[in-house]
Amino acid sequence: MIFKNSDTPTIPKSTSSSNPSMETLIGRQTEIIGDVKFSGGLHLDGVVHGAVTAKGEAQAHLSVSDSGRVEGEVRVPTIVLNGSITGDVYAGEKITMGAKSRITGNVVYKALEMQVGAQVNGRLTHESAVQAAITHEPTAPHAPVGGLEAGESPQHHHDGNS
Repeated sequence: MIFKNSDTPTIPKSTSSSNPSMETLIGRQTEIIGDVKFSGGLHLDGVVHGAVTAKGEAQAHLSVSDSGRVEGEVRVPTIVLNGSITGDVYAGEKITMGAKSRITGNVVYKALEMQVGAQVNGRLTHESAVQAAITHEPTAPHAPVGGLEAGESPQHHHDGNS
């Protein structure tokens, strides 16, 4: 608990924002053909044929049940996946994958939690690597140091004058 000057406990803001309310429900018998843009929370039991995107909100949350399916790109800060996604996934904060979850596509994430049995058929890329590529800051040196290629020892270096 956090206390101010009085002995009255207060709840940190991060606690209430870590569990946003689900304001939108797409039911099991619902199939949407087209893109879905939402704010707040979205729970998906049905199928979306199109992109699922949060409207620029850091608090947005997508929950996909075991019967839920997305066939398109997903761009949501926080994702809890128990169903399947066919398309690239961009989780700006965290993606949690349940044991039966499936992703066929690339995943860019900041934090990733996978239960045993979860599958990703694509490339996993941490957000920091994407930022480095955008800003052109290499995460590892690529140029030869002191005229040597990576892994080459001075005894085996050939400068072309031999």
